[in-house]
Order: sequence, then C-alpha cells, then structure tokens
Amino acid sequence: MALTGGMRRPFVATRVFTKRRTAASVHRAYSSAPGSSYENLLVRAPKPGVGLSMVTTDHGSSVTLNRPRALNALSTSLFRELNDALRQMDDDKSTGAIVLTGGEKVFAAGADIKEMTHLTFSEAFNSNFIASWSATIPGVRTPLIAAVNGHALGGGCELALMADIIYCSTTASFGQPEIKLGIIPGAGGSQRLAKAIGKSRAMEIILTGKNFSGAEAGQWGLAARVFDTNDSCIQGAIDTAEKIAKMSGVAVKAAKEVVNKSQDLPLRDGLEYERKVFHSLFGSRDQKIGT
Repeated sequence: MALTGGMRRPFVATRVFTKRRTAASVHRAYSSAPGSSYENLLVRAPKPGVGLSMVTTDHGSSVTLNRPRALNALSTSLFRELNDALRQMDDDKSTGAIVLTGGEKVFAAGADIKEMTHLTFSEAFNSNFIASWSATIPGVRTPLIAAVNGHALGGGCELALMADIIYCSTTASFGQPEIKLGIIPGAGGSQRLAKAIGKSRAMEIILTGKNFSGAEAGQWGLAARVFDTNDSCIQGAIDTAEKIAKMSGVAVKAAKEVVNKSQDLPLRDGLEYERKVFHSLFGSRDQKIGT
C-alpha cells in the first residue's frame, strides 16, 4: 500500500479536485471517456468528489444499471459494464467515494433468469459463471455506499452486500430466494450475509427464501442507517459520501483496508495488521498537515 507520493490535501477544494474541477466537469469526463458509453449504464457525479452509480429506471444519472423492463435484473454483460465504470471511478483521483443506488421500487431484482435457464453444469463450471460479478467490487479501494430502496433480491442483495456501507429506506426488501429455483446464492450471499447478520438468521433466510425488511436490516446491523423515504435515503448516502471525500484519501483507503481485514483475520492478527498500517500513515503528507 503506497502511503507516500501523490498525497491529496484533506480539504475538498484542494484535495479532492487538484485542478478545481466541478461536478459538471467530472460528469463530462466520465461521459466522454473511452468505454464509458454503456448499453446498461449511465455515469455522473452528483457532488464534488462523489461518484454516483445508480440502479434506476430512468436516464437521469450516473453508473445506472438501466434495465427497467427486466426490473434491473443482473446479467454478465451488465456487470461487465458496472465493473468497468467502477474501475474508472476508482482510478480517478478526484473521486473520494461512490454511491450505488436504484429505482424507487427495485434496487436490483436479482439475476436474469434467461441467462441461467438453459445453462448446464459443464457450461457453468467451464465459464466460471458469475465469478465476474464479484471479481471487481471487493478490490475497489474507494469507499462504496449502497443506498437501497425497493427490492434487493438474490444477486441484488449480494450486490448491496459487496458495498462498504449500506443505507436503506423503510421500503427496502432484502432476500436470497435462490432456493426456490433449486439453486443457492452464487455471488457471495451465503458468506457475506452470514457475517453481517449471523449464521442462524442467514440460514433461515437462505433455506426458506423469505425476504426481510429495511427495518429489520437496520435492527440486525446489515444497514448502517434506515430512512423514512426513498429520497432521504439517497440524499443521506450522497451526504455521507461527500463527508468521506473531504477526508484524507490515503487515510480513507487505509481505514477501509483495515476494517475489511477484520472480516478475514483472527483478532490478534487483525490488531497487529491495524497497528502496522497506523504506523505507516505517519509517513504521509496528509498526517503532517492534519496534525
């Protein structure tokens, strides 16, 4: 992890936009960049330093999972575009945080059944089917906030679970209904959901295919915040992303890395790893400015 060189000052005007670019100029940069004209996605930045990735049914904004007729059903081609868009945002030094959101009624309704109906074991195994869905997002170093309104089912729930922070509204509905199709979650649902809400609750949800509400997501610790309306959920996520984007870029990436390590390492190893990263930040320019 590079902690020196290319440090961004911990203030929005100078750290997030070294050339003082506006949100509109960032929108143009994304929109005109090679490879950012997508069939299923649209890209924009709602505020300085914030990349907004919208799963929505209109053409109003961002990295938009734009399949309204299929209820934003997830497919390999859509994830290929989403992964590309997120890589561009992650590589853009002016983007300090990313928001992933969706329509009022559907965040993402799960995998496109048409893509799986005639798939054989040999084809699924040899093509490593849906591996690409979770190949990029876990490696994105820029914090990702999922703002969930409406249904987030199957792959849609798994997509939300890949985010660093989940915000949802009271209209949100989560679930892993794959068991009803004779399969199981295949993009991390069984692993991430169990870590987020505990084995027993995850087991019940996955074995029965039952959904759970946004309120329950908040009570169980899956969602960091639950909002009364869809608009306040999205706005809350954007506001939080803006706050993150104002912080030291190197410290934010380090903080995300050590928290994620807590999910993989035993406590003793995690504490040692955290301390080493903590010490390394004393070599950064941002730390000198901050103190």
